[in-house]
Amino acid sequence: MNKYLITGGSGFIGTSLVEYHLARGDEVMNIDIAPPRNGAHRQAWKNCNILDSVTLDKSIAEFSPNHIYHLAARTDLNGKTRDDYAANIAGVESLIAALRSLPHLQNVIFASSRLVCTIGYQPQGWDDYCPTTAYGASKVEGEKIVKALPESAWTWSLVRPTSIWGPWFGVPYRNFFDSVRTGLYIHPRAGNIYKSFGFVGNSVHQLVQLMHAPRDLAHRQGFYLGDYEPIEVLSFANLIAKNFNKKNVLTVPMPLLRIPAFIGDNLQKIGMNFPLTSFRLDNLITPMIHDFDNLKLVVGPLPFSLEEGVRITTDWMKADKSNV
Repeated sequence: MNKYLITGGSGFIGTSLVEYHLARGDEVMNIDIAPPRNGAHRQAWKNCNILDSVTLDKSIAEFSPNHIYHLAARTDLNGKTRDDYAANIAGVESLIAALRSLPHLQNVIFASSRLVCTIGYQPQGWDDYCPTTAYGASKVEGEKIVKALPESAWTWSLVRPTSIWGPWFGVPYRNFFDSVRTGLYIHPRAGNIYKSFGFVGNSVHQLVQLMHAPRDLAHRQGFYLGDYEPIEVLSFANLIAKNFNKKNVLTVPMPLLRIPAFIGDNLQKIGMNFPLTSFRLDNLITPMIHDFDNLKLVVGPLPFSLEEGVRITTDWMKADKSNV
């Protein structure tokens, strides 16, 4: 039996990974400080802080996995310095230290973030970094730790998820779907805006294929995770609206959106959350397209179309009572 360790398996992508492997009959351990989003996964959960190296070593050694997805991280943008994101730096070091005594380990996938570069920047290589947030800077340090690993018998890869959405998601992409559903989403008239997004069902497929890819294609390689074709944001929003039986979303000139964004900026300064800020508005209108050529070579075609992904997600939202 294959044994899969998933750190951060209570998170969004981790929940779908745990579900996939449990459905296959694989043995799964989810190491996370948070309980599973899906209550059916509690039997696979181990309450463990990635920074607690003693408990982490003991838990991993006892489970002795063949395959590891390292997804555990602090992912919000509220921290001020890299020190606020110890899980993304010291947590990577703790996991790597725990791997040295595993006799049956075959593959490890380390998850990073697209925010190691500012939105809209096209990196010239996998070592070309330009983070603009403390979170992004912490992920840069995590990547550097992984890249400095000495040669090993087990295969490792780095992945940078793009903007992933789908069942069990939370902030910020759940908010986007919710605002379209309630008719509160207003789209800026700023021309066509194309972005590399990804449906979580396709992302899980990509991760599984990378985990079992030939060593010469995956070892010490980096991959962006996302659907191969960029989406046009207004078309995406209207497709979501259609699946909720709503009218097409309202579009307004950019100057009119600057006013509520300014209000949101000031509310944020006093600790209040507002759907729109200048940061979010600028991110929305900035094109974000990533290169998936090396991922296509390893993974091949994806199982879900955009239309199927939206239908699955909106159906889940209609049935979901958790308001994650």
